[in-house]
Amino acid sequence: CAVKAAQVLSEIAKNEEMKKPCIEADLVLTLIPLLESTDQEMLLHAGRAIGRICYDNRDLQEELVRVGVITSLVRILTDYAESEPLVHVDLLALCNLADLDTAKEALSKTRVAEQLVKQLRRAENHERLEIVFEVLQALAENDALKVQLVEAGVQEVLSEILLRLQGSSQAEDTCIVKAASDLIVSLLLGDHNTQGFLLLLRITLFHFLSRHENSQGKDSLNSQFASLISIIVFLISLTCLVLPLSSDGNCARMVQLGVIHQLLDLLEKHVESEDVSVQHAALSALRNLAIPVVNKVQTLEEGVVERIQALLRSEMPPVQFKLLGTLRMLADDQADAAEILGQDPMLLNRLVQWCNANDHTGIHGEANRLLASILRHNRSQEVVKAIQEAQGVKHLVSMTTSKHAAMQNEALNALAIASAIDLETLEESFKESQLVQSLHKILQDDNTSPEVKYNSMGLLCSLLNSGGLRQEIEEDKIKETLEQLCSHSNANVVKGAVTTLQVLKGE
Repeated sequence: CAVKAAQVLSEIAKNEEMKKPCIEADLVLTLIPLLESTDQEMLLHAGRAIGRICYDNRDLQEELVRVGVITSLVRILTDYAESEPLVHVDLLALCNLADLDTAKEALSKTRVAEQLVKQLRRAENHERLEIVFEVLQALAENDALKVQLVEAGVQEVLSEILLRLQGSSQAEDTCIVKAASDLIVSLLLGDHNTQGFLLLLRITLFHFLSRHENSQGKDSLNSQFASLISIIVFLISLTCLVLPLSSDGNCARMVQLGVIHQLLDLLEKHVESEDVSVQHAALSALRNLAIPVVNKVQTLEEGVVERIQALLRSEMPPVQFKLLGTLRMLADDQADAAEILGQDPMLLNRLVQWCNANDHTGIHGEANRLLASILRHNRSQEVVKAIQEAQGVKHLVSMTTSKHAAMQNEALNALAIASAIDLETLEESFKESQLVQSLHKILQDDNTSPEVKYNSMGLLCSLLNSGGLRQEIEEDKIKETLEQLCSHSNANVVKGAVTTLQVLKGE
């Protein structure tokens, strides 16, 4: 009798006009105890009735959570995991409740993650996959549930699903790929820092990326999968930076796992592709992975710099921009990397070309900064001569007058170090590019920052070791400007002016 009554109620609740009388009669609270039944038909009809009456009614949904319906739903999903009708009703109920914070909190205290991952793995049709993904997406907003989902192996199932659907152009498959991508995004983002969480997820994602690439050969990727790979690579790049405290450790572990070479394999296959999303995202990841010092050392030892240089044939500005940034990050504080880059004629010639690329401001600036970085971190006379032969010095002199103080300082420091290494080689280029005159203008300009003035005077001290440049400095009457700077409000500027005057006077 009770089963029939529940069935009748579930049919009545289909009618929108009948929901209100059901609510007023407190039928929901009457039906809830029936969810403890072991009769599957009872559970099916009671679940349907409750779901239909409470659909789109937030107050009633909150009441359901308050009286403990979550525990009943998880029990049903666990005990009757192979009953398709019951699982369907149960998942719909979870889908309706999962947006509630109270429901997420209650679910985090159950083993729902394990059951949902099982259902995701055994789902055989698009409708079931979509429902499970919708529930998972809602639960992934909760940090505790994120961790539980990963511990339950959701990343492995996602990899299997994506591999299974690779290359498909069917609209339904595309929707599933998008749902999987969205879930990956949600799982990766957040402030959680559980040991092994991100590492496990990244391994699986790169396993998928690698296997997918191998199966496709060198042909262009299906656009949907190109987008997915871009999302994956971009998020790996992003999470390396946003994780608190342990970001360097996460980056280092990824490099140890061979992620950089996988990214480079991907880049080499798509360097001439019209769709730059993959290259752009992979280079972002490479740049961020190269930030920790320990990674710079390992990438050098594994010949990564040479592999990145091979990608220079790309003519796409977004790729060029990221490529330059990656190389600059690798050269930062690494004399070995600077020497490798500074003795590559092809690279230096491309850099000089990009320094002239005024139609692409970003590339122009990044090329100049890489050139400066090579000189700043280099200790080799051969590198200085190579940059001189490539006609790169004039661009660094021009960079000293940049509108950006950071770029001015980079250029000034680079030229000072290069002058200390081999001033004789650079002297003629300095004269032709009117470096002395540029430095004088910098010192005379009241808007120039104290740090730029100080570094300009440091470079002047190096130039005074050349007889020809010393003569230019004297003829340009820089001495008078230096004397005025001895009364500057900034102590470092004053110190620099006094020291430069002493060198100028031969003291």
